[in-house]
Amino acid sequence: MPDSTVGHLVSDDETAPRILADDGAVAPAPVQGESPRSGGTGGLLRTLASKYALIGVWAVMALYFYAQVPDTFGTSGTFSSIFGSQQVLVFLAMSALVTLVVGEFDLSVAAMMGITATVIPVLAGVHGMDIVLACVLGVGAAVLAGVVNAFFVVVLDVSSFVVTLGMATLLTGVAQLVSGSTIVSVSSPGLAKIAIGDVLGMPVSFWYGIALAALIAYVLAWTPLGRSMVFVGANAEVARLAGIRVHRVRFGAYVVAGLLAGLAGLVLVATVGGFDSSTSNSYLLPALAAVFLGTAVVQPGAFNPIGTMVAIYFLTTGIFGLQLLGYAGWIQNVFYGAGLVVAVALAKVVRDRSRAR
Repeated sequence: MPDSTVGHLVSDDETAPRILADDGAVAPAPVQGESPRSGGTGGLLRTLASKYALIGVWAVMALYFYAQVPDTFGTSGTFSSIFGSQQVLVFLAMSALVTLVVGEFDLSVAAMMGITATVIPVLAGVHGMDIVLACVLGVGAAVLAGVVNAFFVVVLDVSSFVVTLGMATLLTGVAQLVSGSTIVSVSSPGLAKIAIGDVLGMPVSFWYGIALAALIAYVLAWTPLGRSMVFVGANAEVARLAGIRVHRVRFGAYVVAGLLAGLAGLVLVATVGGFDSSTSNSYLLPALAAVFLGTAVVQPGAFNPIGTMVAIYFLTTGIFGLQLLGYAGWIQNVFYGAGLVVAVALAKVVRDRSRAR
């Protein structure tokens, strides 16, 4: 073994394994399961703080709102409003997360959701098409948009920022054309039932979001596909040299993003029964803010679905609490905008610290 090797183990018959450093000094090896840099209990506390500090802040914030307005904030209605009204945002955030994991960026997820939420009521409500077929075509429109994004970004190597921004503008215009720039609606008890039916005191669509986040977390952590996605996001060139089909992974991420955005549109229509095509872009900022803020939870510095879920309900709690305190509707844009800036800055700090270790 070369003399320059750092930190390799040496042992003899009378002593436990030790570490041989550059200068020849020998030190006891760390106990199994404890990192040399862990710092014992202090290291464990720092690790827990870095992973779950946002949850602590969330709890403190909730306690503050409860102390200020206990009669309104501390009710089951408030709990349902916070946790049972964000299903569309959950699906949309997961759509954005899929592309971010592989190192891409998609600004068209909200517009893809909007085209689905427009096509379904236009086909079923205005033209009388079968609701199931209308839903399939509506979601299919979002998937097709994802395929087009993938073609331009992955195959033609055009900037993802330019392509997806252009796609967002195009889809918004098409949605306004199809809907006649008016609110379109559809009345379908069967469609509504799949979203607002009660399960354990929460809308069934709430559980769809939980299941989706758990599925994505499983895929990223425990499957070869998920590991390939993370590897591509970390360094696409190294992933290619390692034998991963980088183009296929990136292409698939855009298509899946389109599918999830389309499902977000389906959930939206099923929940409220209609859609205003001019409001699509208002969903983009909350989704991105949640995804980036989620990098401060569970897996610091990494895009992860569980952290995104925590961030969604953290942001919703803050906005709802401030509104109960009497702040006007403008607080939502301020809170999400500030949340996005802080989240991106925090993600960079955590990532830089991780690289420095």
